[in-house]
Amino acid sequence: MVKIYYDKDADLELLKNKTVAIIGYGIQGRGQSLCLRDSGINVIVSELEGTPNYTQAKIDGFNPVSAQEAAKKADIIQILTQDHVQAKVYKEAIKKNLTPAKALCFSHGFNIHFRQIKPPKFVDVFMVAPKGPGVLVRKMYEEGKGVPALVAVYQDVSGNALKLALAYAKAIGATRAGVIETTFKEETETDLFGEQAVLCGGVSELICAGFDTLVEAGYQPEIAYFEVLHELKLITDLIQKYGISGMRRRVSNTACYGDLTRGKMVINQNTRKIMKKILKQIQNGKFAKEWIKENETGRQNFNRLLQEADNHPIEKVGKQLREMMPWLHDS
Repeated sequence: MVKIYYDKDADLELLKNKTVAIIGYGIQGRGQSLCLRDSGINVIVSELEGTPNYTQAKIDGFNPVSAQEAAKKADIIQILTQDHVQAKVYKEAIKKNLTPAKALCFSHGFNIHFRQIKPPKFVDVFMVAPKGPGVLVRKMYEEGKGVPALVAVYQDVSGNALKLALAYAKAIGATRAGVIETTFKEETETDLFGEQAVLCGGVSELICAGFDTLVEAGYQPEIAYFEVLHELKLITDLIQKYGISGMRRRVSNTACYGDLTRGKMVINQNTRKIMKKILKQIQNGKFAKEWIKENETGRQNFNRLLQEADNHPIEKVGKQLREMMPWLHDS
C-alpha cells in the first residue's frame, strides 16, 4: 500500500534549530536553498568560487563556502552535485566532517544504492526527491503550492530519519502536493530505467527513426521535423495534463485510431524484451559500473557518441526551423 504524506504529517520545528548545507548550487540546489531559507531554516551553500552558480548564490544573498566548511558546520548535508561528482566530493570534503547526530540527504539514490558513497553507521541517511526541476520547485513554493516528491530512508540511526525527511520535504513545499514513500533502490532503478528506455533514450531514438524513415522515403527534412519532433510537445503536454486516455480524446479521431492500431507495431514484444534487458542491467549494476568507468577514463565513448548524435541531420534542420519560432526565444 503506497504511503503518501502531506503537510499535516510533517513537523517543520524539527529543522528549526538545525543547519542545512546544500552542496552544489545548480538548478535543484538553488530551488531547494531558497525554499528552505524562506521556511525559516538556516542554510549554508557550497559552490565552487568563480563559477556562474557561485555568482548566482551571491546574488541570492548567500555566502558560498567550500564543501568541507559546509559539511563541518551543518547538521544535515544535502548533496546536490551531479551523480558522477558526488562520490569524489563526499570522500574529499564531507566524510571526515561527519559526526554522530548529523544526517546525509540526497535527491537521487544513485551513489548510495550503487555504494559509491558508503556512509558511516552513525549518521541518518535519507532522500527527498522532488519530481520536478528546481525552477519549478521554487515557482510552486512561491505560489503557495508544491511539487510532489519521493521520500526514502536508507539509514535510521536517530529513529527520526523519516520525520527529518518529511520536515525537509515540507520546507521545500513538497508536502503541500504530497510525498510518496519509496526506497533508494526503487527510486534509483526506476529513474534510470525511465531515462534510458523512455524519456531520453527511447524518445530521442524514436524521433530520429521517424525522421530518417520519412526523409529516406523522399519527404522534405523540414516537413519530417515538424511531424515527428516539433508536434511532440503538444502530445506530451496533453499526456502530462490528462493522461494517455485524455490525450487520445483531445487529438483527432484519425490520430487516435492510428495510435490504437499502429502503436504496438512500433513498440512491440521485441521492444519490451529489450526494455527488460535494460532494466536488468540497471538492477545488477552493469550500467552503473559502465558509467562510473566512463567518467574515470575521460568520457571518450560518451563524448564520441554525443558528437555523433549532434551530427544527425535532424539537428541541422531543427536549428534552422527553430529560428522561425520566436516564442521559443522569449526570455
